Amino acid sequence: MAAITATAPFAARDRDLHNRALVRGWLYVVLVVLSALVLVGGATRLTGSGLSITEWRPIHGVIPPLNDAEWQEEFQRYQQIPQYAELNKGMSIEAFKSIFWWEWVHRILARSVGVVFALPLLFFWATRRIERGLGPKLAGILLLGGLQGAIGWWMVASGLVERVSVSQYRLATHLTFAALIFTATMVVARGLAPHSEPAADRSTQRFAGVIALLALIQIYLGGLVAGLHAGLSYNTWPLMDGQLVPSDLLLLKPAWLNVFENPKTVQFVHRLGAYTLFLAALWHMIVTWRRQPGTTHARRATLLFLLVLVQASIGIGTLLMQVPLHMALTHQGFALIVLGFAVAHWRGTKGAYPLPTEIAVRS
Repeated sequence: MAAITATAPFAARDRDLHNRALVRGWLYVVLVVLSALVLVGGATRLTGSGLSITEWRPIHGVIPPLNDAEWQEEFQRYQQIPQYAELNKGMSIEAFKSIFWWEWVHRILARSVGVVFALPLLFFWATRRIERGLGPKLAGILLLGGLQGAIGWWMVASGLVERVSVSQYRLATHLTFAALIFTATMVVARGLAPHSEPAADRSTQRFAGVIALLALIQIYLGGLVAGLHAGLSYNTWPLMDGQLVPSDLLLLKPAWLNVFENPKTVQFVHRLGAYTLFLAALWHMIVTWRRQPGTTHARRATLLFLLVLVQASIGIGTLLMQVPLHMALTHQGFALIVLGFAVAHWRGTKGAYPLPTEIAVRS
């Protein structure tokens, strides 16, 4: 009896670790599907496909047109919006199908993320594999996903009446919200992972958090660039319009409006954001090696800097090549990799969530 009692804490710990591995594996699958969703969303925007479906039908919209009559009906709806009248007038139905499928796949993936998240969550909750305190975090992510669907339609609706494309404000919000959901999922997954080193000092933790925030802000700025098609002009680097600091950055009044509506200013601010992120990642790597040489934290800081360097190179190449589809998607996809690793690194500096058995012992 004494032997059984002595081994009970070890069995409980092994059970907790096993459950964590299952939940973490599920969250990593969610992250992969989210990444695919963001990439398809980028392709939808770059191919001008985002307004091809003019209604929000969360349930019925799963089924695409199945015959010629349904395709004609869908096409006729598209013909009623300004984008068709001003940009695509005379488009054939075959050309319409090509843009329709991009948007349809994007919406199907969005629904799939909800299913991939919600069903396993219910299973893990029902089988008591969700640790105390973890449930509200996961439920919050699920609620953010539902809100993201509404934001997506809010974005599309901005291009159905008076505009030929969606509002850059709403596009940037939609993209950033996707990045927030990705961030929250990564934070929980990384918190459930085993850590080989103790938590880093508070200063290192804060600096790592700042870099993750900078990466998120840079994604928002990239959304504004995409919404204004600002990357299609001033395709030189390091100079912009022949200068390090181009003129006419504050043409609009009030001045703050330029940051959101002046394509030249928006691209310049996005460049400044990239420089800031690059320098912050470089300094973080140097300082972390000085404070904690040879640790996992220092090695992660190095890899984070290298990822930022690669992303900067991709961004410059995308600009110089005048935003071809494959480069633009690579840039968007790698931005998510940088964000994901920055968030994982920040969470790694804080250490793993305490195991339930450890909390019980402390209590």
